[in-house]
Amino acid sequence: MKHNFGAGPCILPQEVFKQAAQAVLDFNDGLSILEISHRTTEFEAVVAEAEKLVKELLNVPSGYSVLFLQGGASLQFAMVPMNLLGDGQTASYLDSGVWATKALKEAKFVGNVNVVASSKDANYTFIPKDFEIPADSAYFHYTSNNTIYGTELFNVPETSVPIVCDMSSDIMSRVINVSKFDLIYAGAQKNIGPAGLTIVIVKDEILGKIDRKIPSMLNYQSHIDNGSMYNTPPVFSVYVALLNLRWLKSKGGVAEIEKENKQKAEALYREIDRNPLFKGTCAVEDRSKMNICFVMENAELEKPFLKFAEDQGIVGIKGHRSVGGFRASMYNALPITSVHALIDAMQTFEEKQAKTN
Repeated sequence: MKHNFGAGPCILPQEVFKQAAQAVLDFNDGLSILEISHRTTEFEAVVAEAEKLVKELLNVPSGYSVLFLQGGASLQFAMVPMNLLGDGQTASYLDSGVWATKALKEAKFVGNVNVVASSKDANYTFIPKDFEIPADSAYFHYTSNNTIYGTELFNVPETSVPIVCDMSSDIMSRVINVSKFDLIYAGAQKNIGPAGLTIVIVKDEILGKIDRKIPSMLNYQSHIDNGSMYNTPPVFSVYVALLNLRWLKSKGGVAEIEKENKQKAEALYREIDRNPLFKGTCAVEDRSKMNICFVMENAELEKPFLKFAEDQGIVGIKGHRSVGGFRASMYNALPITSVHALIDAMQTFEEKQAKTN
């Protein structure tokens, strides 16, 4: 058995894989999901149900549109300022990691950017706090979970400025108040579905307020007006996302999966703090529940432990090159039994080292 802690594309439920595999062979009277037209009533029903489930699971209030787009969160780095940042205006950004940095870099091609705070000097080991968001900002942008560094921002900043959030790696993992946000975007390949799909939840009234001419493919209104089918959508990715959303609903929804995610994270952090061979890499109060980063007290033991873990069927825990060590990504579909398998490996390795010394 493999225990998949990969950061993304990541683990999905086995039942979703089985249903998706069947649809590849036969989705509609002998036709594969890969070959049907996106204009069929059958696929239109897929999009409609997926949109309905996103709204239901996140309790999206009226006045918001849900879009299924392509290009990943990286394209949203540019689409957000193109649609929301007018000439002469300034957008405020929180720099909390690599993806936040890339987002503000793209915004600078469109207009002025104000970085309200950054933890770059500390290698992004904490979430900046007590920063001020200028009241005249066109919008405030932040990344809720930093996959590379293992930090997560749990409380939405209080501001009168429109809030935009990149929730690629923690959307659907915990309950959020969507009404506090004006635009949420997320690459699907963590908690929603396979790579190739991006979900955008946008408050309708924030659009159409700038004079800039926006290419149709980069204009949110184009996609709203065409029901996420302005061009051919990523049909298979949308369908698998639908299956996964159904699975999440059957589990009891976001509130129930949040409880599981909390249990998984607490168990692993408890072992990291207990085990003398390991230590966490970021501020305790900012520890992510999705991406748990840790290193060895003795760096020379990292490769031996990685090999030992792999021999136990534990895959995907090698840390990002900018941090090193290990990263255990624990998205919704990862069972707590896999977390216990990793903990057992850490304890067994500890015992082996004690005997060696």
